[in-house]
Amino acid sequence: MDKFTRKTSFEQWFSPINRPLFDDLVKTHQLNHYTKKLYMASFMKLLLYAQLHETESLRALSDAVFLEELQRATGLESISFSQLGRRINTIPTEFFQTIFLDLVAQIHRKTNFQTRRKVTTPLKIIDSSTLPLNLTNHKWAEFRKTKSGVKLHLRLVFMEKGLSYPDKAVLTNANEHDRGQLEVFVDDKECMYVFDRGYLDYRRFDQMTEDGYFFVTRLRKNAVVRVLESFSLPEDSPVFSDEMVVIGTPQNRSENVFRLLKLQDTKGNELHLLTNRFDIDADEIAEIYQSRWAIELFFKWMKQHLNIKKFFGHSEQAVHNQVYVAMIVYCLNVLAQLNTNSERSYLQISRYLKASLWKSAHIWLRKIEGNSVP
Repeated sequence: MDKFTRKTSFEQWFSPINRPLFDDLVKTHQLNHYTKKLYMASFMKLLLYAQLHETESLRALSDAVFLEELQRATGLESISFSQLGRRINTIPTEFFQTIFLDLVAQIHRKTNFQTRRKVTTPLKIIDSSTLPLNLTNHKWAEFRKTKSGVKLHLRLVFMEKGLSYPDKAVLTNANEHDRGQLEVFVDDKECMYVFDRGYLDYRRFDQMTEDGYFFVTRLRKNAVVRVLESFSLPEDSPVFSDEMVVIGTPQNRSENVFRLLKLQDTKGNELHLLTNRFDIDADEIAEIYQSRWAIELFFKWMKQHLNIKKFFGHSEQAVHNQVYVAMIVYCLNVLAQLNTNSERSYLQISRYLKASLWKSAHIWLRKIEGNSVP
């Protein structure tokens, strides 16, 4: 990042958003047509500001525009919450999704993802999390008599030094089963996929194996297993069983052989791990599965520090838009860390940003780089 910039910290933070791409999307979707005041550039800044400050309603966001610095940043002196509401409900989700994917591509380049994966096998972790909604306002998302919700299906790239970031997302109603998403998320043979029991599908496991995709997942303890061969283990290994198996009943049995590992987690619970990798140590397989915790931490971080608990709009489009804006914010924090080679956590980066939002960008940059400001 340019340390000697006249930009505010806020402007510097969102500068990775590709402006030519942004303008092309606005033009393609005709988002500024018949607009007299709330242009997309201004609206995008308001949505990013709302995520940073966890603004809970469009009325509160409308009131925030009285802040002089926010007026200068957006070019707005005031805006009604009804205008904000119309905007969030009418913008196609593809607009925010494309911006999100462009930021992911930037992170790929910054982390040398394409080059590194030739040396090591990056992990891609697949999981989902349900975001509850108010049943009265979101009847389109009803999945129980008393509940509404959407489910965020996510693929997280996990690399060394704890770096992780989302690179693909699908939003569905909460009653959508996880298992059907494997076909969407498994598309790169140079990676290792990690997922939990919700994705168990023996036929899909066979297909992945035949197509050359590698995975580690958790098998239910009551699964029918036929052991073909047992492998020896080092005495100090946390894994106490390593076997070649066929899974399923005679009527619904896998066509390929798999590897079944049994071990205890940190709480003393027995885990049964299934994989189609036979060329790496059992301990490494166990360690790979433990990395699945990174996606749990991601969901926890989003729900605690981004605004996806209360939604600005009632339509499906408005809800999906807000979730994508939240993921855009997360990616901007990842890029801030990468661009400054910072060892600060995403939470620290976000906190320092809020504290210096309207100050010169170099103050924020030096802080997250770990340098003191004179």
